Formats: sequence, C-alpha cells, structure tokens
Amino acid sequence: MRLQEEARAFYGELLGMREIPKPGPLCARGGVWFACGPHEVHIGVQTDIAPASKAHPAFQVKNLVKLKQALAEKGVVIREDVPLEGMLRFHCLDPFGNRLEFVQRLT
Repeated sequence: MRLQEEARAFYGELLGMREIPKPGPLCARGGVWFACGPHEVHIGVQTDIAPASKAHPAFQVKNLVKLKQALAEKGVVIREDVPLEGMLRFHCLDPFGNRLEFVQRLT
C-alpha cells in the first residue's frame, strides 16, 4: 500500500513519530497510526478526500530550527507565517496535502 508507506516515511522516519498498532477491528481498513507524545495521528488510505486548507494540527517541538532544516533537506516546502510573540513557527504540507504547523514556544 503506497499511501501507508508514504505516511511511514513522512510521519515515522522524517518527523520521528512512533508507529502504533491499530485496534484489531480497524486493521482491515488500512492506514497507519502514530504517537506524538500523548497524542495520536491517524492516517487513513481514502484517496477521494480533499485535505482541509485552513484547519490543521499544530505540533509543539523543542528544536524548530533543526526540524525545519531536516524537512527542507528532504524537499519539503516550508511556509513561513505571521510571526507571533514568544513563538517560532512554520507550516508545511504532508505528502497527502494536509497542512501541518510546527511551533516552538520561547520562554
């Protein structure tokens, strides 16, 4: 399943999220799940869905500069946004067109 492998490459390898098992009754549907701290990201394999262009999750990270560099080196297009006081941030799209935001709070 090409979509699952793309999800594993992006979320697992590039972002470093840990893949977690799907519950038994959902395994036949395909897709993969990842853990990000106490949160989970569920990636389905439905191909006829349009990603939201505005709604998105924001992931808080410890080293935004390092993540931004790693993503850019892999060809991920980085999109800067309006600066917010006390926060570094940027957006990118995952391989499926989903908007993701990464933030680092400055203390």
